[in-house]
Amino acid sequence: MNQELVTKKWPVTDAARAALAVTLRGCEELIPQEDWLQKLARSEATGVPLRIKFGLDPTAPDIHLGHTVVFSKMKQLQDLGHLVIPLIGDFTTTIGDPSGRNSTRPPLTREQIEANAKTYFDQLRTVLDVDKAEVRYNSEWSDPLGARGMIQLAAKYTVARMMERNDFHERFKSGTSISVHEFLYPLMQGYDSVALKSDLELGGTDQKFNLLMGRHLQAEYGQEPQCILTMPLLEGLDGVEKMSKSKNNYIGVTEEANTMFAKVMSISDVLMWRWFTLLSALSTEAIEKLKAEVAGGRNPRDAKVMLAKEITARFHSTQAADAAEQDFVNRSKGGVPDEIPEVALSGAPLGIAQLLKQANLAPSTSEANRLIEGGGVRVDSSVVSDKGLKLEAGTYVVQVGKRKFARVTLA
Repeated sequence: MNQELVTKKWPVTDAARAALAVTLRGCEELIPQEDWLQKLARSEATGVPLRIKFGLDPTAPDIHLGHTVVFSKMKQLQDLGHLVIPLIGDFTTTIGDPSGRNSTRPPLTREQIEANAKTYFDQLRTVLDVDKAEVRYNSEWSDPLGARGMIQLAAKYTVARMMERNDFHERFKSGTSISVHEFLYPLMQGYDSVALKSDLELGGTDQKFNLLMGRHLQAEYGQEPQCILTMPLLEGLDGVEKMSKSKNNYIGVTEEANTMFAKVMSISDVLMWRWFTLLSALSTEAIEKLKAEVAGGRNPRDAKVMLAKEITARFHSTQAADAAEQDFVNRSKGGVPDEIPEVALSGAPLGIAQLLKQANLAPSTSEANRLIEGGGVRVDSSVVSDKGLKLEAGTYVVQVGKRKFARVTLA
């Protein structure tokens, strides 16, 4: 094994300590912290950047803000001058990662993987400087490994150790089946670290077992073991559950700018600071200063607007973020946005519930009636209270809730 890190004590400078502080910002766990500090010190002394790995298994075509927490940490480390390695798990995705699941996750086809990988890669560009990164695909070394290599790799870990993993342990206790191929996933993820000679691997808290596998296998192959950095799972809009499409508490990174801005503005003042830490590019000092200003009497809305604009600009543009802010102000004041959908309908006079359905402002007439009963429908800024209202031929600005508008021309 390469003993350089443990045998030579590198002088720790203020710059190395500052880099450690950046690494620790918002993280759940850094293992082992002292080794990472020594790696930082060695990198500073030798001028050799550290190799920082993050695996992306393209299991779904869409990404939400929760997925970008690790991307943001990679960007912070990239800005320190280190080499980030986004690793597309095109091989491991064909196995299916069982982490945190009580059943096997079905593997994807090659076509699904390639389509999803393109989406992930496109979104990665919104956070990282991909031109300065080393993008890799683990099929590069996993495919040539072959049956002999796979068996030799499997010999470097025991079944007893594998069964220590929580999801495997619980499934075994409950009598839920565990397929042998599922044992291969953490082995192959760990082997990625060997192939890349990574110094640090990032992942969510649910990936800790797999990340530690990388350390173990690097030692088995005579390499200096990587450190691991786990990042917490981001709470969604409700501030309680982790961000998830199934919980409908998410912000998709491909959502349009106005919706993204408004969703960020909807989070609580408490959750806002958590999002600043995990998602913002602002320094820790700048965030603490802003927090002190709010504690001293500054309107927390000012801080939330800053966060909403930063996130919206990241995935759209500064101009789009400015426009989204103005749109949000207009809606908050009950005003009409500058640009709203134009809808042409026929059949005047037309009942309001039917109009809402045909204009795609409500999914059904029954839902339209429910919205009217709740006072959530306006026509030309006036609240509609009569479900029996019929509109004659003409043009109307119709609003449902705070965000849905349409300029309806009825003939």
